[in-house]
Parts: sequence; C-alpha cells; structure tokens
Amino acid sequence: MDQRITSEANRTGQPIRLDSGAPAAKPAAGSAGKAWSKDTASSGSEPARADSVVFAARDVSVHYGSAPALVDVTLDIREREITAFIGPSGCGKSTFLRCFNRTNDLIPTAKVSGRIDYHQQDLYAKDVDAVEVRRRIGMVFQKPNPFPKSIYDNLTFGPKVNRMKVDLDEVVETSLRRAALWDEVKSKLKENAYSLSGGQQQRLCIARALTVDPEVILMDEPCSALDPIATAHIEDLMRELERDYTIVIVTHNMQQAARVSDRTAFFTAEIESENDDRRFGRLVEIDDTSKIFSNPSDKRTEDYISGRFG
Repeated sequence: MDQRITSEANRTGQPIRLDSGAPAAKPAAGSAGKAWSKDTASSGSEPARADSVVFAARDVSVHYGSAPALVDVTLDIREREITAFIGPSGCGKSTFLRCFNRTNDLIPTAKVSGRIDYHQQDLYAKDVDAVEVRRRIGMVFQKPNPFPKSIYDNLTFGPKVNRMKVDLDEVVETSLRRAALWDEVKSKLKENAYSLSGGQQQRLCIARALTVDPEVILMDEPCSALDPIATAHIEDLMRELERDYTIVIVTHNMQQAARVSDRTAFFTAEIESENDDRRFGRLVEIDDTSKIFSNPSDKRTEDYISGRFG
C-alpha cells in the first residue's frame, strides 16, 4: 500500500519513500553518486535511474496572478547530491526551489502548474499534506528566521511537534555540531536565539532544519549573510551532509556553486514581450558542475559564467 504524505504518516523522523510502505533505505556513503548518469534535462544526456531520482519536475510553471515567474522547467534532482541553481536576479531560482516543499502554497496569488514527483508520487496531489511535505523536505531561507525562543527551544521544537522519540539533548548537540555552532553556543543554550549574530542565527536555522531528520534540505542563499570564515564552515557542512541528505541550493555566488555542488542548473530571465517588460525565468541547462563551468552546452550559460551578462 502506498504511503502518502499525510499528517498521519511516519512520526519517527525517518524519511519515507512514498512509493512503498517502508522507510527510505540510505545507501552506504560513496556507493553511488558520481557514477550516476545525467538526466533528460541535459543536452544529449541519458535518463537518470528512477531509484536515484528524488524529484522529477516536468513542464513546471509558476504564475503570480497573471504574471509568469517561471516557465516550463524540466529537470531531475538526484539522491545524495548537491544541486546548485544559478542565474541572474529575477530568473525564478528561489521560486522554483519553493516548489519542492510547497512553500509557494503560502502565497495567495501563486499558482504552480506542471508536475513534480517526489519518489514517483505527485507532490501536488489532492491527498498530499503540505505540512508533512515541509517536515520531510527542510528549508533554510536567505534571511535567518529563528523563533523568538531560546536556542535550545528552537532546536527541540520540531522533534516535539512531530512527537519524535529521541533524546532531545543529543539532538540539540548533534545538530549544532553539524552546523558548526556547538562550540560557540554550548554554554548559553537557554539564551534567546536573537542574542546571536546574524551569521550564527543562520547556522542555528540550518541546525533546526536537521533536527527532524529530513531527507532533503533546500537552501535559499544560506551564506549571503555570512562572513568568509562562516561561509567556509557551511560549505564544509554541506559536503558532510551530502552523505545522508539530498541538498538543493540557490546561490548568486558562482564560486560557491563550483566548490560545493555536484550538478548545476542555470536559469535565465526573459522578457515576456516587446510590449511588456515583465521578466520570467526559464531553465537553460543542467549538467555536472564541472561541465557547466568549463564547457557548457548553451552560449547563454557561457556568457553568464564569463561575466558577459548578469
């Protein structure tokens, strides 16, 4: 029997493959990944294996009211890889990222069309619980958004709400260590999260996303508020987390995309018509990061990476 994303689904904190009744089995680190074939979105590429695809997006468009924000995006996000979205401002990178955990549902004028499958199930099916989707698919936003609570309460909120049978003290320490924040806050866990610096607050939000053990972590420019040293910690963290999680990151920092991602998708912004200067986003190409930055298939990608526009 299929296990849909409903509010009555698994509360243990373990990710579930939606096409089976059992928790998702995580392969051993290094057992897959770089040897996987490319997906159909890349020019001349072979389809990715179905069991390696976490998200399959087909002809996805997003409108805000009557205005298109993103048009006809088709790509796959593969398991236990870091996928980076790059492109100029206004090309729909963040809008598309929010489609994966249905955060756009919270915007009254937003309408998503096309199809996104999560482990071969329609993420936007009528019987899918969007709240449960957001538990399994964590999100870290561009601006830090800690709760107005203590550091400790921020990190135990998710496990408590989801009734996870875990050692809360252990969850707090583990998540903070993974977010490279433990040594800085271990003596002040009862202090308000707003007492932290902006960069520390962002790392706290990353730690908070990890406490419910999602399968996927979405990051919308997570390092934009961080200094170079903190950014390096977060990038190291991404590489460590890649062994257990699928990560999708939006970044304006092309050097960061080149450093941390396995695959990169380049989006561009197009003008709707000669009589209307409204812009909408379109996917140009997606491929292995090394190819995107050294030998892209599309001249628009080459022009953006070389600084000719954007």
